[in-house]
Amino acid sequence: MHRFFAPDIAATGTLPEEESRHCVRVLRLVEGDEIEIIDGAGTLYRCRIAMAHAKHCGVEIISREACPPHWGSRVEVAVAPTKNLDRMEWMAEKCTEMGVDRITPLLCCHSERKVLKTERLHKILIAAMKQSLKAQLPQLDELTHIEDFLAEPSDAQRFIAYCDESLPREQRRSLAQVYDPGRDAVVLIGPEGDFDPQEVATALNAGFVPVTLGESRLRTETAAVFAIATMHAIKELKKTK
Repeated sequence: MHRFFAPDIAATGTLPEEESRHCVRVLRLVEGDEIEIIDGAGTLYRCRIAMAHAKHCGVEIISREACPPHWGSRVEVAVAPTKNLDRMEWMAEKCTEMGVDRITPLLCCHSERKVLKTERLHKILIAAMKQSLKAQLPQLDELTHIEDFLAEPSDAQRFIAYCDESLPREQRRSLAQVYDPGRDAVVLIGPEGDFDPQEVATALNAGFVPVTLGESRLRTETAAVFAIATMHAIKELKKTK
């Protein structure tokens, strides 16, 4: 069954213009056809098309179902955007497909990208949410200075991954060893030039735990995906025990 995104569907009973156009013009669905609609807040609606209009497709809600994230505790990643925006978009897409609650683009001392427009990223998250059959849209923050992010109060597990050999390495343990799948967690991933030593020191003072993502030196976007995949793998292993 075709799935669409409409954050205000319960109030309006109408698909947004872009979704309406895709439904009626591209897929050529007509009155009486049944579709699925997600609101991005965790609810799945089964609907019947009542008015097949290419700009404001009206629907009748048949049923609704709460579909909270299947991974339970929150998973967040804060990552410095890459100079090549395509890589950032790929990272956001893959993290959403696996399951992530919040993505925070970080502005760091060594960031090569100082400006980030999130409109296209938001659309990519919506498409990935629909494709992976989720009903919860990840929170996508605007570009946030790392100092502001580090100052946020949080009860979650907080990890920082870095690879600069001049920074403290003996403190680091594998993310897979220290992550508790029953608790909320956030992982910090630095820019291509890695975190500045002062940024690492500030993070450690704020309670972030230094971690390693393995023996390989990973690209920024790969490291973010690896971290999310690691946490989900551990969650799945816990389910089987």
